[in-house]
Amino acid sequence: MSGVLPKKNEEYGTKEYWDQRYAQESEESSFDWFKSYNDIADIIRELIPDKSSRILMLGCGNSTLSQDMYDDGYKNIVNTDYSGILIEKMRHKHEHSRPEMEWHEMDIRELKFDDDSFDVAIDKGTMDAMMTAKADVWDPPEEVVQNCNREVDEVLRVLRKGGMFIYLTFGQPHFRRRYLDRPDTTLEIRKLGEAFHYYLYIVRT
Repeated sequence: MSGVLPKKNEEYGTKEYWDQRYAQESEESSFDWFKSYNDIADIIRELIPDKSSRILMLGCGNSTLSQDMYDDGYKNIVNTDYSGILIEKMRHKHEHSRPEMEWHEMDIRELKFDDDSFDVAIDKGTMDAMMTAKADVWDPPEEVVQNCNREVDEVLRVLRKGGMFIYLTFGQPHFRRRYLDRPDTTLEIRKLGEAFHYYLYIVRT
């Protein structure tokens, strides 16, 4: 792992870093920010009772979340990541064992999907990677604000009425709510964990 760690945290927000990292890692490598699917499976099943729901995975990386959800019965998962190197590796890895999953090289700030085309969108740490610029966390740079707002704008555009955006992060509400409080939506926040807290933000359209 040490060979692929960035020299500066800001590199987590660059495509170049992720392309280089995924090029070095084997196809079988995986890395999960925060919780594994086993940790949150009961919550996911509660929030998404219909396993035929069309689910958009935002910045999938090589996390096992998609494959674990697929193996739990959620077959209609569309994965996106802006690293083409990663997407090709994941497509090849899963093409026979999980043939119904889709893999697309795509920037979450400019999704190529039609309006109203997904039931659920999931972000597990992707927005956080866009927040790694050196700055006062209470007053983030305008670029960070714009990037995060563009992600949420795009997610709300592609979600159907009655859809849901699920965002798992260590970011506390006073740092995240500004991006997620939107007109004509409701926001629910759940605190997870004991010694170290994570937060689940649920935006319903």
